[in-house]
Amino acid sequence: MTNRKQLLGGFGERVACRYLVSQGLVLLDRNWRNRSGELDVIARDGPDLVFVEVKTRSNTRFGDPVEALVPAKVRRIRRLARMWLAANDVRYKCVRFDVISVLVGRTLALRHLRGAF
Repeated sequence: MTNRKQLLGGFGERVACRYLVSQGLVLLDRNWRNRSGELDVIARDGPDLVFVEVKTRSNTRFGDPVEALVPAKVRRIRRLARMWLAANDVRYKCVRFDVISVLVGRTLALRHLRGAF
């Protein structure tokens, strides 16, 4: 059963994907999962491969959405990225880790942090 948090997260990922495509990135994969976790979005930006973590919140009561990206989560994303690369046997000039913050309220606010970690 889908809960409110999952619906909000899914909405934020759809907004982020539309934004990335509008910026010229090519989506390669979404919600890639294995037993260790999930990668939100994998995209190509010219010759570069980009792993994108999307953080969505409905308010800032517990801080900015990006603040939820704690060191343990960064380590997990990096580990999952290595697994995705091994599973897909691809080569890119550069691998980048971006974060997209989506704040859903009276207005929609999106912030893209390129090379966030």
